[in-house]
Amino acid sequence: MNIKADLSILDIIGHLLIWVLLTIITLGIALFFFPYSFARFVINRTSVVDNATGVERKMVCDINIFSNVGHIILWMVISFLTLGLGYIFYFYRVWNYALNNSRLQ
Repeated sequence: MNIKADLSILDIIGHLLIWVLLTIITLGIALFFFPYSFARFVINRTSVVDNATGVERKMVCDINIFSNVGHIILWMVISFLTLGLGYIFYFYRVWNYALNNSRLQ
Protein backbone atom coordinates (compact mmCIF):
# COMPACT_ATOMS: atom_id res chain seq x y z
CA MET A 1 0.00 0.00 0.00
CA ASN A 2 1.13 3.50 -0.82
CA ILE A 3 -0.26 6.86 0.15
CA LYS A 4 -0.73 9.41 -2.64
CA ALA A 5 -1.49 13.08 -2.01
CA ASP A 6 -2.99 15.22 -4.75
CA LEU A 7 -2.22 18.79 -3.67
CA SER A 8 -1.86 21.30 -6.45
CA ILE A 9 -0.02 24.58 -5.98
CA LEU A 10 -3.18 26.54 -6.83
CA ASP A 11 -5.20 24.66 -4.18
CA ILE A 12 -2.52 25.37 -1.60
CA ILE A 13 -2.26 29.06 -2.50
CA GLY A 14 -6.05 29.46 -2.41
CA HIS A 15 -6.30 27.75 0.97
CA LEU A 16 -3.48 29.84 2.41
CA LEU A 17 -4.89 33.12 1.08
CA ILE A 18 -8.27 32.43 2.68
CA TRP A 19 -6.66 31.69 6.04
CA VAL A 20 -4.29 34.66 5.90
CA LEU A 21 -7.27 36.95 5.26
CA LEU A 22 -9.29 35.30 8.05
CA THR A 23 -6.33 35.64 10.42
CA ILE A 24 -5.97 39.35 9.65
CA ILE A 25 -9.72 40.02 9.92
CA THR A 26 -10.05 38.13 13.24
CA LEU A 27 -6.79 39.49 14.66
CA GLY A 28 -5.30 36.00 14.94
CA ILE A 29 -8.24 34.10 16.41
CA ALA A 30 -8.69 32.19 13.13
CA LEU A 31 -5.33 30.52 13.76
CA PHE A 32 -7.03 28.30 16.33
CA PHE A 33 -9.42 27.02 13.66
CA PHE A 34 -6.72 26.69 11.00
CA PRO A 35 -5.25 23.32 12.12
CA TYR A 36 -8.66 21.64 11.67
CA SER A 37 -9.03 23.11 8.20
CA PHE A 38 -5.43 22.26 7.29
CA ALA A 39 -5.72 18.64 8.40
CA ARG A 40 -9.02 18.18 6.59
CA PHE A 41 -7.63 19.92 3.48
CA VAL A 42 -4.69 17.49 3.23
CA ILE A 43 -6.53 14.30 4.25
CA ASN A 44 -9.40 14.87 1.81
CA ARG A 45 -6.88 15.12 -1.05
CA THR A 46 -5.10 11.90 -0.11
CA SER A 47 -5.63 8.38 -1.43
CA VAL A 48 -4.40 4.95 -0.43
CA VAL A 49 -3.26 2.85 -3.40
CA ASP A 50 -3.04 -0.95 -3.23
CA ASN A 51 0.11 -1.95 -5.12
CA ALA A 52 -1.12 -5.44 -5.92
CA THR A 53 -4.47 -4.53 -7.47
CA GLY A 54 -3.94 -0.88 -8.36
CA VAL A 55 -7.15 0.05 -6.53
CA GLU A 56 -7.12 3.61 -5.24
CA ARG A 57 -9.30 4.50 -2.25
CA LYS A 58 -9.86 8.12 -1.28
CA MET A 59 -9.46 9.23 2.34
CA VAL A 60 -12.24 11.28 3.90
CA CYS A 61 -11.85 13.35 7.06
CA ASP A 62 -15.08 13.54 9.04
CA ILE A 63 -14.17 16.46 11.30
CA ASN A 64 -16.01 19.76 11.35
CA ILE A 65 -14.19 22.94 12.34
CA PHE A 66 -17.06 24.28 14.44
CA SER A 67 -18.02 21.02 16.20
CA ASN A 68 -14.90 21.26 18.36
CA VAL A 69 -15.34 24.76 19.77
CA GLY A 70 -14.83 23.52 23.35
CA HIS A 71 -11.53 21.93 22.36
CA ILE A 72 -10.50 25.12 20.59
CA ILE A 73 -11.35 27.31 23.59
CA LEU A 74 -9.40 25.02 25.93
CA TRP A 75 -6.32 25.22 23.72
CA MET A 76 -6.73 28.99 23.34
CA VAL A 77 -6.47 29.31 27.11
CA ILE A 78 -3.51 26.92 27.24
CA SER A 79 -1.75 28.79 24.44
CA PHE A 80 -2.27 32.18 26.08
CA LEU A 81 -1.10 30.91 29.48
CA THR A 82 2.03 29.39 27.95
CA LEU A 83 2.72 32.46 25.80
CA GLY A 84 2.14 30.54 22.57
CA LEU A 85 4.06 27.36 23.33
CA GLY A 86 0.84 25.38 23.81
CA TYR A 87 -0.16 26.08 20.21
CA ILE A 88 2.61 23.80 18.97
CA PHE A 89 1.14 20.89 20.94
CA TYR A 90 -2.36 21.89 19.85
CA PHE A 91 -1.41 21.50 16.18
CA TYR A 92 -0.22 17.93 16.81
CA ARG A 93 -3.33 17.07 18.86
CA VAL A 94 -5.58 18.31 16.05
CA TRP A 95 -3.73 16.11 13.54
CA ASN A 96 -4.13 13.16 15.91
CA TYR A 97 -7.85 13.88 16.18
CA ALA A 98 -8.24 14.35 12.41
CA LEU A 99 -6.49 11.10 11.53
CA ASN A 100 -8.53 9.19 14.11
CA ASN A 101 -11.70 10.59 12.52
CA SER A 102 -10.79 9.75 8.94
CA ARG A 103 -11.89 6.82 6.82
CA LEU A 104 -11.34 5.27 3.42
CA GLN A 105 -14.10 5.71 0.90
